[in-house]
Amino acid sequence: MPTVAPLDLEGHCLAAVFLGDVPHFALADGTIHRLDHGHKTVQANDGMLAAFHDAVNDRLITGGEDGRIFAVTAGGNTAELATAGKKWITSVAAGPQGAVAYASGKIAHVRFADGKAREFSHPRSVEGLAFSPKGMRFGVARYNGATLHFPAADGKPVELEWAGAHTGITFSPDGGFVVTTMQENALHGWKLADGKHMRMSGYPGKVKSLSWSAKGKWLASSGAPAAIVWPFSGKDGPMGKAPLELGTRGNAMVTSVACHPSQDVVAIGYDDGMVMAVRFADAREVLLRRPGKGAVTSMMWDKEERRVAFGSATGDCGVIDISA
Repeated sequence: MPTVAPLDLEGHCLAAVFLGDVPHFALADGTIHRLDHGHKTVQANDGMLAAFHDAVNDRLITGGEDGRIFAVTAGGNTAELATAGKKWITSVAAGPQGAVAYASGKIAHVRFADGKAREFSHPRSVEGLAFSPKGMRFGVARYNGATLHFPAADGKPVELEWAGAHTGITFSPDGGFVVTTMQENALHGWKLADGKHMRMSGYPGKVKSLSWSAKGKWLASSGAPAAIVWPFSGKDGPMGKAPLELGTRGNAMVTSVACHPSQDVVAIGYDDGMVMAVRFADAREVLLRRPGKGAVTSMMWDKEERRVAFGSATGDCGVIDISA
């Protein structure tokens, strides 16, 4: 049975991540806790609204009600990257070459590693941000679709239209697909080569967590009593294909998913605090954590693939060691 090192905090955990090999937990009040030879704390934003794990640069990007954007690195070092004055920062993302994007109201900002910045205005509020893993391109989730910008050039943006409120956005690891979460209980996708639509609906709840598998052949999602895992191995992605349903429980909803760094396995967090690992090939389940307090909001595997950090809506956080 895996062992759990609990960390009982006060408040909503926005992000549970490993920086270096140290687990960090970012809470909505702006405090960042870490288990580094004891429990240590550092303050970033005054009221945190958004956090993004920048895997390439091993840092956590945060934004909040104070209009400030921070980069947090291992050991709890915080550095302010930008400020938007008195405006709330509602979404952040990190991209190639050290670029960072952040949103406030209808404007998406991109700050390059050299400190230069650009802003991109939209007719309605920017709800989600993501960089493409290939090339300097970033996407904005907005009302009635998504917009793709090339911040390093002056080209015209690509508009991807689909009626409804789009709340989050992700690019597939090969850069060939864009998928958005929606206010309704659905995902929507576009194949960028030809603009083909992918409707991924039938969820009983809102999808708030997405995770791509190691080779990008699967996209795991929350929002149902099982992790809904869509196949992206074919040239048309999940069009005309049924998803896997993993870790089904009759009395709980999946609230967070985190794919394993190298294997086709997903860690699944539920609204009652339970965490399970499930293999794609045969749906074999391993219980990682019994139910706790509060819905699981964030999870991440460490680089050695033996620990999972998790956070919850009530501050019921911790680290699961699966090698124990």
